[in-house]
Formats: sequence, structure tokens, C-alpha cells
Amino acid sequence: MTAAVTTLLLLLVGGYGAADAADLVPGVLTTRPPVPEPAPFPEPTAAPAAPLVPGLDPQAQVPSAQRLTELSEALVADERTGGDVGVVVEDALTGEVLVDVGGSRPRTPASSVKLLGAVAALDALGPGHVLRTTAVAGEGGQVVLVGGGDILLTDGEANPRDVVGRASLRDLAAQAAPALAGQEVSVAVDDSLFTGPLYAPGWGGIDLDFVMPVQPLAVRAGVDPSGGYREDPALAAGAAFADALRAEGVEVRGEVVRAVAPADGQELGAVESAPLRDVVAHTLAVSENSVAEVLSRLVAVADGEEATFAGAARAVVDRLAGLGIDTDGVTLADTSGLLVENQVPAHVLADVLTTAMERPELRGAVTGVPAAGLEGTLRSRPMGPAAGVLRAKTGTLTTAVSLTGLVQDVRGRLLVFAVVADELELGGVGPARAAIDEWAAEVTTCACG
Repeated sequence: MTAAVTTLLLLLVGGYGAADAADLVPGVLTTRPPVPEPAPFPEPTAAPAAPLVPGLDPQAQVPSAQRLTELSEALVADERTGGDVGVVVEDALTGEVLVDVGGSRPRTPASSVKLLGAVAALDALGPGHVLRTTAVAGEGGQVVLVGGGDILLTDGEANPRDVVGRASLRDLAAQAAPALAGQEVSVAVDDSLFTGPLYAPGWGGIDLDFVMPVQPLAVRAGVDPSGGYREDPALAAGAAFADALRAEGVEVRGEVVRAVAPADGQELGAVESAPLRDVVAHTLAVSENSVAEVLSRLVAVADGEEATFAGAARAVVDRLAGLGIDTDGVTLADTSGLLVENQVPAHVLADVLTTAMERPELRGAVTGVPAAGLEGTLRSRPMGPAAGVLRAKTGTLTTAVSLTGLVQDVRGRLLVFAVVADELELGGVGPARAAIDEWAAEVTTCACG
């Protein structure tokens, strides 16, 4: 375990000095406005520099559990956190629990719950798995666009260096066009991979400003360029595909409809998403709700569960239990974290991250969480001395704040932590988040011998 974690940290810490271009888009639960797309990175002209921070020393002193507990109890007592907080800190190399303050009580994790679906998806499908979107010949001159779970498609030029827009409907149309030359065709979409309601029971009002109707097919996660989300992302993707076929000289008639592709239909073309580890990393970095829900549905499909909200929740919990994680107290109403009905003990959040660090196939869930002050939803939270040495998944609702991640302390020991405060007054999120950030900075600098 020591060698595996040390190798992982070389990857993590060595990359802190530069922000990933894909993380320049804020998460859906932030208020930071979008920034212009960056210019393409130049091709490297020299060998990469050595990491600025060396690998961790497994002989580094383990911090005092007593002192860390004192810091955590002070966080709980801080009036800004509502007086009822779950805090768990584990030693990453040994798994020893150093702090457990209310860590077994189920609490509302907000977007930290995305870690559960991310790890389950990597376990069920594998880090190199790609999501295929295909065009299949249907009956009577119909071309069926079949959704395979990639909702980050683009209707423009493919971007092979990014997760969003890695696969293009234009490319798919170009592949299909030769077989359709001289024909008049119609276009249908097959989004039958998922079933059940498009919105989780309990979603409503402002929730719908942060998530698309959950379907296995969409362009740019269903975002409408004019604002909000498209009412029917799958049909909108079908319309974009029809336009792309027309641009290739194919005569397309009629409106886009729904149809199930024939099982023996000829595949006219296929495009593939980025590898799942990269999709997971993107989802965690910017807290992408729609993709988080789709990933959990794909776990349900892989495990023979019904591809509904309830089936996805069962599949995710079962996967985590199969990894040896104690899931007692876990209740999932969705897997994006929008609902306060989600209940997860802090120790489960920490255990999920520790498990992901131990298994190479799951490490996309660790490398995906953003670095304080540099990336994604932590870009605007430098955390003082924790900047660049803390990575964490954020969570924010109107009455709950969470932070789940890993940090290197002043002696070079790697710690895994989870903090959940979920009994906040309206308007209390900002102060609670500031208190948690201060706690993280203290843990980072504490010479807790």
C-alpha cells in the first residue's frame, strides 16, 4: 500500500503547479462567472521539469490524533458551522482513523456524494472505458442515433484534447453519409438505455437550473446556448445530427422522432467519448451534476439493475459494499447531491476516497478532485497554506457544506479527510465554508507531534 500511495502522490503533487484548461469552467454550484476559453497549449519543446515536491516519505511522522481531534472539535464548536458537524481524518498510508467526531451519523453530503458514483462507475466499467454514440440503419430509410451515455458530445468540431466535445456529431454524420448517398432518410433517436422519470423525485424549482433531464444522449450536457437546459436533450442531439447529415449532402426529411434501433441494424458510424477516468475527473473538478447522474445510471446498466434513479442508487451502494466499504447509513435520493434527502456518514466519504487511492483502477476519482486555489470548484478557495497541497471535492447546498479530500501536512504525511456540516441556517453557507477552510489550513500547518 505504501508504494502505491506514494506513486499516486507523485502524480498528484507534481501537477499542482499548473491549472488544467478543462477546469477553467466553474462548477454548477459556484457563483464564479465563466472565463474565456484558453488558447491551445503549445507543443512541448523540452523534457518536463522534475516535480516541484518530492514523493512522500513513508517514514514521515503520523500526526497526533489528540491534537487533530482538538482542532476538529473546535470546528464543531464554531458557531459558523451550526454546532453539528461530522469530521473524519484518516492516515492515507495505513488507513488508521485519527479523528472521528460524529463520523458515523448520516448527514447531507451535498456534491461530495458525487465521489460515490464516480468510484462505482470506475469499478463497474473500468478507467479506460469509452462511451460510444452510434448511427444505425433503421427501417424504411430511417437513421437512428443511439445514445450510449456520452452527454458531452459536440455539434461542432471535435476537440481531441478535451473531455467536453471529444466526440462530434459532425464526425458521426461524415462517417454515415457515404452509405446514405442518393437516399432520402429520416432521423430518429434511441435513448432507451435509461428508463424511468427524467427528474429525481424531489427535484424542482432551483434544482432544475443545475441539471438536465437525465438521458443517455445530449450535446454539451444538455445546456441550451440561450440559457438553462434543453427540455429534451436527446431530441435536440438528434436534430443536430440531422443538420450534420444535411451538411454532408444527405437529404433528410421530416421531424426527429424516437425509435429503438434494430438489434441487427447496420452500424453506419460511431464516435467515442474520452476515457471514463477523464470523464470522472471532469465531473468531480467542476461538480457536473448531469454527468454524475449519467455515470450512476451506467453502473445500473452494467450491473443489471433498472436504469432509473432508484436502480442507480442501489447499484452504486452495492458496488461500494463490494469494495469493502461499510455503507450502513447511506441513503441516496440522487447521485449528484442536489437533494437534502441524501444521507451519507462522513466516514463513508473518507473510506471511499481511501479505497480509490489503494486501487489503481479507481484513482481517477482521486486525481479528479481539484486543488485548492488552482482548479475547478476550489479555484477561488486558496485556503492559505493549504493552497496546492490540498485536493478535495466540494459540496454546497443552501443548508449544507461538505469537503472531502486529501492533504499533506507540514511533516509530509498524507491525510484523507471528510467534513460535513448540514444543519446550517439560510445564509450560513459562506461562513461555514470559511470555517472549514480555516480548519483545513490548520491541519496542513499543524506540527501535531
